[in-house]
Amino acid sequence: MHILLLGCGGQVGWELQRSLAVLGRVTALDHDSTQHCGDFANPQGVRETLRALRPDVIVNAAAHTAVDKAESEPELAQLLNATTPGVLAEEAARTGAWLIHYSTDYVFDGSGERPWTEADTPAPLSVYGATKLEGERLIQASGCRHLILRTSWVYAARGGNFARTMLRLASERERLTVIDDQWGAPTGADLLADVTAHAIRHLQTRPEDGGLYHCVAGGATNWHSYAKYVLAQAQQGPAAIELKATEVAPVPTSAFPTPARRPHNSRLDTHKLQSTFGLQLPPWQQGVARMLAEIL
Repeated sequence: MHILLLGCGGQVGWELQRSLAVLGRVTALDHDSTQHCGDFANPQGVRETLRALRPDVIVNAAAHTAVDKAESEPELAQLLNATTPGVLAEEAARTGAWLIHYSTDYVFDGSGERPWTEADTPAPLSVYGATKLEGERLIQASGCRHLILRTSWVYAARGGNFARTMLRLASERERLTVIDDQWGAPTGADLLADVTAHAIRHLQTRPEDGGLYHCVAGGATNWHSYAKYVLAQAQQGPAAIELKATEVAPVPTSAFPTPARRPHNSRLDTHKLQSTFGLQLPPWQQGVARMLAEIL
């Protein structure tokens, strides 16, 4: 099996290089790759790459993920999140390849408190959410064999993340303020990558199980509780660190105005994924604790 991985330098892409290696030959490209074009700002170049390599599976971990910046550059967000994924889908449909693609909780408006299911009607609040939703729809309309995984609050030990930011601020300040009215599940890039590899293997024998699924770690939390968990974990065990912060105060989203509106409810229901693929998604605390053990 020949797998083409796009966006290999990002948090999820980096973990996918590891998880996909056991499935077959992996060609990993990023936006600055030189031998073949992996730049999503150049959809024709990406199309030529697909025609030259003719992979059996295309795994797309590339996207415009700067949520606030997308509000001021909607054309670029549209190109990276919708137009070029649509090209991937067209080429996959033409050759019979599988397309694995990642989407987001931001396709929903964040109303209510019930976890969103795959059958719920999307209503994005931001350019980022709208362009990711259009990417989903272009893939579905192409007729290609596909797996779309919607996820939320992705982090990794490699690169910047919320936990690192909280640890840095807690070492500098005595009081932190963190939003407590946005709910979701912190989801490790390593978990997403491992689920992807398992799903690809599963789909080789059960292609009828392709489609749209929600994939997040178990449970739910808000950013304030997430921050408190991170700081408590950092002060335990042999690698415990001293922090200056003595108070972590909860505040509403309105205390931190941003160009893009965030959904308050990003809970995603994963029953469909777990039952179809025979998986058990671990609680979010398990992945975060493991990530902290790596970075502390």
